[in-house]
Amino acid sequence: MTDPHSLRLADGRLAALSWGEATAPTWLALHGWLDNAASFTRLAPPLVERLGIRVVAIDFAGHGLSQPLGGDTDYALWDYCHDLLDACDALQIERATLLAHSLGAGVSCLVAAALPERVARLMLIDGVGVLTTPADEAHQQLRKGLLGHRRSRSLAPRYPDSETAISARVAGGVTPIDPRTAEPVVRRNLARDEGGGLRLRTDGRLLRPSPVRFCPEQALAMLAAIRCQVLLIEGEDGILGERDMARRARAAVPGLERRVLPGGHHLHLEPDAVGGVVDTLVAWQPIL
Repeated sequence: MTDPHSLRLADGRLAALSWGEATAPTWLALHGWLDNAASFTRLAPPLVERLGIRVVAIDFAGHGLSQPLGGDTDYALWDYCHDLLDACDALQIERATLLAHSLGAGVSCLVAAALPERVARLMLIDGVGVLTTPADEAHQQLRKGLLGHRRSRSLAPRYPDSETAISARVAGGVTPIDPRTAEPVVRRNLARDEGGGLRLRTDGRLLRPSPVRFCPEQALAMLAAIRCQVLLIEGEDGILGERDMARRARAAVPGLERRVLPGGHHLHLEPDAVGGVVDTLVAWQPIL
């Protein structure tokens, strides 16, 4: 497996991993919530080898080795759009080819809708659009966000070794994940503390409820505004499937192409599923 190069982008604010030659066409890769750039550890090397491209995967703010947001502000979904745009500017990418998983897929869809001149094409992995709250429940969402913000932050859990940290991610993950799949992401997210133990680097504020979300009508209108080519790769055991909002989201994107492959939400990182993702992405390129 090709070892990545470490990068700092956006005046050092963002950390990244890069596979491939710096002169090759660049794909920007965007990870999911509470993950990091190592999410693409198993997907990027075969794509680089087979397509002759460069893959640069960033850590979103507050994730991995990137800096957290300053002060005590909360993380809003649209703030990550600046991470995407700042990375593109640092890499001198005018129109980006985006490879994006889950949260990263949602951020990519927002940028593609709002700034279509900056996005050449989207390759989404088990995510399309954003989480929503119905308009008549907005006050309840705001309540959750306000109360969550006012609760004191606790220290990140402390682990004696990386294996224990990986086991904790497997046991407490929002979506099912096995130890082999979780390992690269967890290892990048660990830091040694003064007592010799390991703690997660992830900013605890990422766990706060969002005070405001798009309502379904806004989210679907965003998707309808996308004008670039879009490939959506879903896991058979992923988070989308035939859920009502997933069906509506897919139908909203003009010309979206859908592929459903064996695997779960992290199928691009699952050792037994990643090969299918690679083959699908490679096969999709000649139609561009």
